Amino acid sequence: MLHEEPTKKREQISLVCIDELVPQNHLLRKIDHVIDWSFIYDLVKEKYSPDFGRPSIDPVILIKIVLIQYLYGIRSMRQTIREIEVNLAYRWFLGLGMYEKIPHFSTFGKNYTRRFKGTDLFEQIFSKILQTCIDAGLVDPSEVFIDATHVKACANSNKLQQKVVREEALFYEEQLKKEINEDRIAHGKKPMKDKDNDDDDPSGESDSKPEKEIKVSTTDPDSGWFHKGKHKQVFAYSIETACDKHGWVLGFTVNPGNEHDSRTFKGIYDKIKNPELKMVILDTGYKTPAIAKLLLDDEVQPLFPYKRPMTKDGFFRKYEYVYDEYYDCYICPANKILKYSTTNREGYREYKSNCQDCESCPYLSQCTESKNHVKVIAQHIWESYMEQAEDIRHTLGMKDLYDQRKETIERIFGSAKEYHGFRYTNMIGKARMSMKAALTFTCINLKKLAKIKGENPSLSGYLWHFLQLLRSLFGTQNKMAPAIAC
Repeated sequence: MLHEEPTKKREQISLVCIDELVPQNHLLRKIDHVIDWSFIYDLVKEKYSPDFGRPSIDPVILIKIVLIQYLYGIRSMRQTIREIEVNLAYRWFLGLGMYEKIPHFSTFGKNYTRRFKGTDLFEQIFSKILQTCIDAGLVDPSEVFIDATHVKACANSNKLQQKVVREEALFYEEQLKKEINEDRIAHGKKPMKDKDNDDDDPSGESDSKPEKEIKVSTTDPDSGWFHKGKHKQVFAYSIETACDKHGWVLGFTVNPGNEHDSRTFKGIYDKIKNPELKMVILDTGYKTPAIAKLLLDDEVQPLFPYKRPMTKDGFFRKYEYVYDEYYDCYICPANKILKYSTTNREGYREYKSNCQDCESCPYLSQCTESKNHVKVIAQHIWESYMEQAEDIRHTLGMKDLYDQRKETIERIFGSAKEYHGFRYTNMIGKARMSMKAALTFTCINLKKLAKIKGENPSLSGYLWHFLQLLRSLFGTQNKMAPAIAC
């Protein structure tokens, strides 16, 4: 039977309450249930005049508008305002009536430029939401996962200029220099010369910083030229992020895309360091003696993955050369001695073989390709810290713990890029990129908090602690506890 739906209902007048039109299980309703947004007034009150000028737009509404944009991955503020105009749930979340006028799309941009620029307002909002999660007993800061992801910058790859710069100092440079000189003196060598006197150093063992040529964007100079593997070469930002084993984002830093993870680690580590921190889980990009020393000196265990030796096929691996700690030398597979030669500016002790022994050695083709037939083995002065890290890696349960990366930090990056517009940015400058990162990770934490405590806060809290008790009883290898928690 053919039935035609009349269109007269479009003009039907009804007396309704906007609260009744928003489903009880809507995400925004759950978020509003677990967060008291009045804390924003305390954060911004110094940016507003108490008794001068026109009445401002409610700052809570301004922040909620931009939260809606990042929460649902809307591409621009202009499109966000269009969505708010027709979405009753958005209006309800903002506290606006059915016919109340929505602020202009340029309002937030003007307020950011005139009031919020140069402040850490959005990092404070991120910290406040995170503290709410901590107070609820949902965050476990004892085991932290750290990694970095790249976000394509709003910069044309063809608009660039070549610039010669000197490499920036490493966070451990002064300490390394001191210990290098101590090691050289202990071996009867002269200390490294200062960079001001490097012209008088024929051996090339001064600590002067080398210069390098880099590509700098004329559109966004704060970004960095990023190229990894088969990825397209673009200007990008590196967002270094830390989370706990339950997937709560604990902190982040924003760096140019051309800076290596091992150089930027100190920034994120200083943000998440706390008395309860026991272990940091990192990928191979962070597997350096300096990071191992930094963590172990703070009584924090580093968990690095296995890294395959980078020796060419057909050549002896480094572990096939036996180190004699008493005589401070290496013994090669042909039972010849490699004696200490020097400690270079990177902090590596160099052990060299005797060219006369190597010329007639039957293993020469498997040992070295040097023209003077000298085999060189390098050992970092902080090698003992790397050995401690390897012992930690071989401890029972560490493999399962490292495998949780894909369920924690990698899942956060995947969700941010898939649902929150984190693959690229239309923001220019490090400050605006920091705002984008803070809002994105705030939304990720908000969604988790709303899912756990949004419907019934007291019941959800007891259920969460009960699930954590199951995890501790059954262990990470048991499949039931993770399944129940999900």
